[in-house]
Amino acid sequence: MYGRGDGRPKVAGQAGQQGTERLTAERIGAGLGERATLVQFSSAFCQPCRATRRTLEDVAGMVPGVTHVEVDAEAHLDLVRELRIVRTPTVLVLDAAGTVVRRASGQPRKADVIAALGAAVGT
Repeated sequence: MYGRGDGRPKVAGQAGQQGTERLTAERIGAGLGERATLVQFSSAFCQPCRATRRTLEDVAGMVPGVTHVEVDAEAHLDLVRELRIVRTPTVLVLDAAGTVVRRASGQPRKADVIAALGAAVGT
């Protein structure tokens, strides 16, 4: 549905998505970053989710104003369905307002996450 799941962030609105998606702190259960937020949908027994968590935490620690939030997909099925999350890990890159600007399915590379953040922070 969203490509082969190679972990490379794709522009939101591609691959059959309709409209602009926006998430709030209440919907994801954690505060949004001042400049951007990396939202990771994971499941308990997902090995690539652990590696993705480390990558996103590293990037969030390197870039000021960026927050990493991990969402348990099984505990938030309504949100998973609404956002059309079809596998874990899935990463959404949000701008400061909570608008989804990129999404990736599968384990992303650190360089791809950093590049995707450029679109979110406007640099």
